[in-house]
Amino acid sequence: MQTIIPHLWFDREALEAAQLYTSPFPDSHMDWTHDLTDTPSGDAVLVQFQLANLTLAAISAGPYFKLNESTSLMVHFQNKDELDRIFETLSEAGRVLMPLGEYPFNSYYVWLEDQFGLSWQFFYSPENSRAVQLEICLLFSQEQVGQVRSFLEKAQALFPNSQIGTVNHYQENEKQEAKAQINYGELLLNQQRLVVMENGFGGENSFNEAFSLMVYTDSQEETQRLYQQLSHVPESEQCGWVKDEFGISWQIVPRPLMDAYQILSKEEMKPVHDAILTMKRLNYDEIKELVKKKG
Repeated sequence: MQTIIPHLWFDREALEAAQLYTSPFPDSHMDWTHDLTDTPSGDAVLVQFQLANLTLAAISAGPYFKLNESTSLMVHFQNKDELDRIFETLSEAGRVLMPLGEYPFNSYYVWLEDQFGLSWQFFYSPENSRAVQLEICLLFSQEQVGQVRSFLEKAQALFPNSQIGTVNHYQENEKQEAKAQINYGELLLNQQRLVVMENGFGGENSFNEAFSLMVYTDSQEETQRLYQQLSHVPESEQCGWVKDEFGISWQIVPRPLMDAYQILSKEEMKPVHDAILTMKRLNYDEIKELVKKKG
């Protein structure tokens, strides 16, 4: 089961972006869309979709946050032709951050930003068991450089049955930022791998709410525990959103709420949304009861 769902914030393009992303990837599809009204951002559109092995969510909720290269989707391909095909689709009207070619860490790699601002890193990985495999990648930049080890240790303690995987370190001649230590690290979460890196050049952009990490919870106790451990910026708490000590935005979401989007109409969801808008930290039991009454 996927532990962390990447959540993408767009101005008005969430549905258009999800349609673009699902079009070239094998085993990909739209799960559902849902219209919201009278949110703090005005009317909004929620989208959930599947890209190969990864479930993602997105929202159109105004021009408040902008995606940048501190967060990306890392994609491993068994086949170069498949990599080329999807690179051609996603690079149209976008920009290339590192040209397609051979690098010391991979024989056929490219880093690009698509037309909506989302960053992608493509690797040729013929040894992979999947034809296409997607992972979340966090690039610790600016004041977060040097904090990857701490993040890995705290995230491992946060998620039961997780473990720290491969961790590689910069050599002295591979970086310009003295605080940069780890150039590649992994947090293994059941069937999911979260990749973390430190920017050896410091970087120009850091984490923001445009790319958040969403976690579904299955009890009030679990919900409260995650809020307690993750929230380090009280003023950022709103409708289930929190910000951790590394500047990463998380959404702690009761699973009954996400299940409701697949079974309830817009009208049936309205009292649920009205209740959510009054909450900073979402109340699992209250939301579960509201969804039960409408279901």
